[in-house]
Amino acid sequence: MSAVLLRQVREHFSCHAADYDRFAKVQKIVAARLVDEALPLADSGRVLDVGTGTGEVGRCLLEQNPDLSLVICDIAPGMTRHAAAVLPGALAVDCDAQLLPFASGAFSLALSASVYQWMNDLPQAFGEAQRILAAGGLFAFALFGAQTLHELRYSHRQAVAEVNALGRSHVQEFPGREGVGEALAATDFRILRLWSEREVEWHATVADLLRALKKIGAQNASDHRPPGLASRRVMQRMSEIYGERFACDGRIPATYEVIYGLARAPLKL
Repeated sequence: MSAVLLRQVREHFSCHAADYDRFAKVQKIVAARLVDEALPLADSGRVLDVGTGTGEVGRCLLEQNPDLSLVICDIAPGMTRHAAAVLPGALAVDCDAQLLPFASGAFSLALSASVYQWMNDLPQAFGEAQRILAAGGLFAFALFGAQTLHELRYSHRQAVAEVNALGRSHVQEFPGREGVGEALAATDFRILRLWSEREVEWHATVADLLRALKKIGAQNASDHRPPGLASRRVMQRMSEIYGERFACDGRIPATYEVIYGLARAPLKL
């Protein structure tokens, strides 16, 4: 990710820290699910929550194990400050998941929920997670996959094609499960399990969905995103297509594909 985009992502998520918990319904489900999967497989020792956001993963961890030695980190200082306030016993650090400022082998468990889909270099990010884990340490992650918000992507692309044949969609592209597996295989991790599940949110209108996405700081973080803002004509036509194709009982769905992974660091120092 370029320095300019990195700064934009940091600022965007920081600005929405106060609103995040009211709108991040799926993200909370994912955090709880991830912790439930990881803790039975983890050894004792220091734990790192990568991309802590408002601290939901940390909260779930401490709820099950109050004596946990927890470190939380996030690229957005506003998020880190918010999480630190609700997790006073945790050590909080501002940092990028693709360049973690921790010593090699410092943690027995590293978790991350709803973060790695924003990485432009997923193998690099996974490599950093492996580096900071002790021998045999557990890496548990959940990220949003390629089918996430497929209704929104389809509707926007159709609208762009109708209104401006030369235009490109601004909607974020997320990695597929095969790509995630390849990125994980590029490290020395031993993959224990890699699977996906679907969560569906329902909204009254497309405008409500877009408002909720904005409130959690979601934006296109790709270095290859097209420049400029979507036109009003495109947005209006997108809303029409979304409703015509996907609405059910007066509401519109927003589907999230959640890719979960569990992996062990190699048994060597």
